[in-house]
Amino acid sequence: MTGAPVGIAGIGLVSPLGASQAALAEAVFAGRSAVQAWCLDLPGVDRAMLPVARCDFDDSRVRAPSRLPADRGTAMALAAAMAAHAESGLQGVAVDPERVGVYWGSGMAGAQTFDATCQALYGAQRRMRPTTVLTTMPNAAVAEIALLLGVQGPAIGHACACASSAVAIGEAVRAIRGGWVDVAIVGGHEAMLSPGVLASWQAMRVLAPLPADGAGAASACRPFSADRQGFAVGEGAAALVLESESHARARGVRHALAVTGYATNCDGSHITNPDAAGQARAMRAALRDAGLTPAEVGYVNAHGTGTQVGDVAEAASISAVFGAHGVPVSSTKALHGHLLGAGGAVELAVALQALVHGRLPATAHLDVPDAAFDLDFVRGAARDAAGLGHVMSNSFAFGGTNAVLVASKV
Repeated sequence: MTGAPVGIAGIGLVSPLGASQAALAEAVFAGRSAVQAWCLDLPGVDRAMLPVARCDFDDSRVRAPSRLPADRGTAMALAAAMAAHAESGLQGVAVDPERVGVYWGSGMAGAQTFDATCQALYGAQRRMRPTTVLTTMPNAAVAEIALLLGVQGPAIGHACACASSAVAIGEAVRAIRGGWVDVAIVGGHEAMLSPGVLASWQAMRVLAPLPADGAGAASACRPFSADRQGFAVGEGAAALVLESESHARARGVRHALAVTGYATNCDGSHITNPDAAGQARAMRAALRDAGLTPAEVGYVNAHGTGTQVGDVAEAASISAVFGAHGVPVSSTKALHGHLLGAGGAVELAVALQALVHGRLPATAHLDVPDAAFDLDFVRGAARDAAGLGHVMSNSFAFGGTNAVLVASKV
């Protein structure tokens, strides 16, 4: 069954590649990496240089509407939401607050605050702030965005690891289609570049290794490459304001871009190893939801983390849905890092820039693709794509949750 397109009224960003759509587009089309070396040096843990992608963002300048201390991730979420709402043109417009919702995703919300609290409690034997629970709770950003914008409709947090924000966006699309809300502030955030969290990721052996001097950090993440060794951890947030066609029409607005398809499912097979069949089911379901055939999609922004098993499964699933070399594919995680809960929202923003500019970002550092992958990789440089009308963004998470979004020009 095909669902109605849901218009995109505004987009806001805080990313390692910049805090605007223009900055994001310029960086991804130029193939400029934000990944740098970060030294993990903790007592009892082997010293290591890790690849990370930081945001140039001063979270101390963000004041939470609740007046409580805000975790760095929540501060990013507020900044992105404010920017998206400003672009939407809804400021000053009479909107029923009970018909506005917040749908937000984060895999490890409050991670920096929780890490710092544990260090203070166990390391320095200092007392905890009485606001710690409110700062670290998974729905902290949801609550603050609702307070900021006076939202009185649904305010729901989604925690599905790397698929969190993609699921949040998709569930908001369903809520608008179902008539539950007219407007939704959607997206996700992640800010976990703190010692304890990074040590946890390092322990999983999924981060791309760096030499002791940190050399080569910018090109450490190489999705789909024959010599790929893992990913770089990033931070950031992205927000979109979604609006029903009828609500936009009532205020004399016609949106140029829309979310037209969404699907989510679970592999149901393993907590970390992805399943190509489950991913393919999700992609096919998203295409059905958008009323599109595979041939009508002109670009896939792949989940593409740069891990051995992850890239194998996704390459197989894309080939199964689109055929060998059936659609241009790239992963931009090589540039902005793996943003986990924020990844789906930021990567959808990248795919939307492809639609706006008629250009496809390349997978950076993909000099020699894995010979086992039968895909049309965009590599080397951005590729012109005149007439591009529909794009897909994949988010495949630990726990087996798959989420696929389709966006279109309308």
